[in-house]
Amino acid sequence: EGAKIRTALIDSTGNVLLEQTDPTSQRKTEELTCQLIELIQTFKQRAPQYGQLVATGVGVPGLINLKTHKIEVLPNLPQISTTTLCDDIMQATGMQVIFDNDANLGAYGEWQCGVAQGYQNVIYVTIGTGIGSGIILNGQMWRGTTGFAGELGHTTINVDGIECACGNIGCLETVASGPNIVRRMQQRLYRDRTSSLTRFFMPRDREMTHEDIIQAAISGDELAQVVFERTGHYLGIALGGLINLLNPEMVIFGGSIMAVGNILLKPIIAETKQRAFGPCFDNCRIVAAQLGPLSGVIGAAILARDSFK
Repeated sequence: EGAKIRTALIDSTGNVLLEQTDPTSQRKTEELTCQLIELIQTFKQRAPQYGQLVATGVGVPGLINLKTHKIEVLPNLPQISTTTLCDDIMQATGMQVIFDNDANLGAYGEWQCGVAQGYQNVIYVTIGTGIGSGIILNGQMWRGTTGFAGELGHTTINVDGIECACGNIGCLETVASGPNIVRRMQQRLYRDRTSSLTRFFMPRDREMTHEDIIQAAISGDELAQVVFERTGHYLGIALGGLINLLNPEMVIFGGSIMAVGNILLKPIIAETKQRAFGPCFDNCRIVAAQLGPLSGVIGAAILARDSFK
């Protein structure tokens, strides 16, 4: 998800055998490459007790050129854009490696092992540090001409909004991604000190995170719930247009923000109903990811399995 790296050992049917999460090394390309190689090597050493390790899948939150295996743009990790991580990892580990956008892998995971099994037209939306989407059309992953399809987070939602990390103005990410949910919550706390989250205005050893806001909303904090309701409004606006455009059978919401569950999903559905054509909305299920935060790593492993059969 940009700020974190989730690593897992997955069996051939999508079961998670080992899993861990680490903060991303964000200073230099070389540091991130070394971190990924070290994680893969560690899991490679632990794999034999479970069986033969066949391949590795790596997901990255940005524009991945599938023809060149080159990272073209990573809005939330600009310092590692225009790199060839895939080739470096293959050379260092001696492993077969597939390289794809993380939202594409989340879509593949839910399609093969999760809630979208048996469906032919599916959109998977991941919400975390950024926002992305993976698209399955007519029973096939749809990546566009060079692999860049699905950048839902960088569609304009407010022409008078703030600047996005990508350089555009008013992208969906500027109001609905994890860091911007925190930003909006902080702005509200200046006007309304009734929330349990006002404790973050006092000197503390850490900053407020979207996980804090999620926990507050689940615990009944009204201001946190209002922030997620408004977030659902923005996501529903974007989703209404996407449903009208692609007419999917199912839209799945995943990523770390979806730990808040129906507090966010219900306003997304309500707003989408107002924005999409009735027949399009009526023929589309809008659901939370069955695999939760593991959709992407499971999808990476299963796609690697399928790519090197």
